[in-house]
Amino acid sequence: MTTPAKMTVHVSRPEKGRVPSSLVILLHGLGADGRDLLGLSGPWRDFLPDTVFVAPDAPFACDMAPYGHQWFSLRDWSPRAIRAGVEKTAPILDAFISAQCAEYNIPPARTALVGFSQGTMMALYVAPRHKEKLAGVLGYSGGLVGGEDLAANKQFHRLPICLIHGEADDVVPVAAYTLARRTLGAAGFPVSGHTTPGLPHSIDDAGIETGGEFLKENLER
Repeated sequence: MTTPAKMTVHVSRPEKGRVPSSLVILLHGLGADGRDLLGLSGPWRDFLPDTVFVAPDAPFACDMAPYGHQWFSLRDWSPRAIRAGVEKTAPILDAFISAQCAEYNIPPARTALVGFSQGTMMALYVAPRHKEKLAGVLGYSGGLVGGEDLAANKQFHRLPICLIHGEADDVVPVAAYTLARRTLGAAGFPVSGHTTPGLPHSIDDAGIETGGEFLKENLER
């Protein structure tokens, strides 16, 4: 399966005979591909038996490894370069969300984004700016890009956000979690989540459990 952005998409559908009633779009981190996060659909099936999970490969080849994909380059970690990269790719992801809602005949209100690391940065940027309000964003080990725009722009959707981060993350330090929660909360977003002592740049069982509960609550409203 491909999209107009020519991204390969990995899919996990409900059991045979069950018609999807909600959609979760999983956005992987730097150097990975869609299959990296699609495994989350397994433990989340108990929470979401009628959900279709789609996990695209990011649209660009990773420029820091001979394999994998990226949403934008991270050769330069300066805030200016990261924002430029996110803004460049945002229209691709925005169109992808609309295309997947149309393909599965699922409204944005029953569609959630899940991101890891760079995928979280993309999800937190695109979701509030999407033309229709999505069900929520679940972000692991990432950060907020363009947060300075949120409080001033009342047109952005104040959708539910759940952020989960390891306190021993040496790739995206846990300070990014603290800043994102503070900025989103101040801008009127309902924010939940937690940090985990000793957890590096990864997702643990507690984070999967919390994420599943968040998705169930917001996709079954």
